[in-house]
Amino acid sequence: MTPLVYLAGPYRHLDPVENTHAMIRVATRLYATGLVVPLVPHLTLIWHLVDPQPETFWYEYDWHLIARCDAVLRLTGPSTGADTEVQEACSLGVPVFQDEAALLDWAAGRPQELSPGHN
Repeated sequence: MTPLVYLAGPYRHLDPVENTHAMIRVATRLYATGLVVPLVPHLTLIWHLVDPQPETFWYEYDWHLIARCDAVLRLTGPSTGADTEVQEACSLGVPVFQDEAALLDWAAGRPQELSPGHN
């Protein structure tokens, strides 16, 4: 299976919409490699616009997602939230990468599982 990768990076610092835009660009680039499936938690921006929740709600939600991911990519920029997500990933034994190249090298080196019915 293609690894599911949680993208952690700045969200509120400066502008959540611009940060979400930047994160989507990273996700698109990563997905195009065919080596990983990026998970973009910044897309909860829309959810929050429709039904605002306290910060603790979003952290708890993100921790559930991180627990199901194969890796985390920590993008540059100041972010207490992303730093907390990295700590959570580390506590769960989920590998954390600081740059795309290292993540993609890791993903390329993972053994490929065959789909059911293939030998």
